Amino acid sequence: MANLKEVRVRISSVQSTQQITKAMKMVSAAKLKRATNAIIQLRPYATKLKEILGNLSASLEGSSSPYVQEREPNKVLVVVISSNRGLAGAFNLNVIKSANNLIAEKYTDQLKKGNVSIVAIGKKAHDFYEKRGYNVIGNNNEVYAALTFENITKITELIMEGFKNGDYDKVELVYNRFKNAVVQILTTEQLLPLPKTEVTEPTKIQVAKDHKAAIDYIIEPSEEEIVTELIPKSIKIQMYKAVLDSHASEHGARMTSMDKATENAGDLIKSLKLAYNQARQAAITTELTEIVSGAAALNG
Repeated sequence: MANLKEVRVRISSVQSTQQITKAMKMVSAAKLKRATNAIIQLRPYATKLKEILGNLSASLEGSSSPYVQEREPNKVLVVVISSNRGLAGAFNLNVIKSANNLIAEKYTDQLKKGNVSIVAIGKKAHDFYEKRGYNVIGNNNEVYAALTFENITKITELIMEGFKNGDYDKVELVYNRFKNAVVQILTTEQLLPLPKTEVTEPTKIQVAKDHKAAIDYIIEPSEEEIVTELIPKSIKIQMYKAVLDSHASEHGARMTSMDKATENAGDLIKSLKLAYNQARQAAITTELTEIVSGAAALNG
């Protein structure tokens, strides 16, 4: 009977765990809805802003903005966006691994010289790099408590100021881009200097369309001044979008992970109940056999 008691305790324990994972799945589903709405609303604006800069890309060539000046990447800053909490499958592990691969493949020499710095947004990334002796700048673990454009802008402005002052020659961004609740795309982007928009060779049809739709724009005060104004805004929007993408991806990953955990707990409960019933049936059979044997011995 001790064995039966152990199985009962295990069943009760797994059932409690299943209730927790089910509740966490429901909470993440509710948070995912809000996070998804936020990133979906921002994307068209971020895309249009990038498109405008692309259309004015000729002005970037001679721009006096410090944020487009390319330098030899002797000092590198890597911005790693993770979450504050775990229980989200491989969400945090994947983004940290991606950042480590980026550093190992592109910035090995800078790392050896101690010229690789980390800005970690999220406790998981912050703790990982701090424990391993990296130069972790600031503590941004509280950013998810109030995920607003103003709070993210404060971090972005510090990064922009560091780049402007020559503390970093290049800034890379590593995060999970949200596609849907099940799929998160690991993304590495150059934040600074602002990358130039690649212009592909246009086809004859495209040239004809562009020629037909060509319109002379009057730009005031000037292309240079407009681009200079848009560049800092574009950098801040790109950073904010990355954090919102990661935030939505986190809840998607956690919801999926908790759903799978709930399902696995259900399978384990079925298995334990089957084992429990088999053990109980065996115990009852043994007792009946003993009773019958005892009765037969008395009658004999």
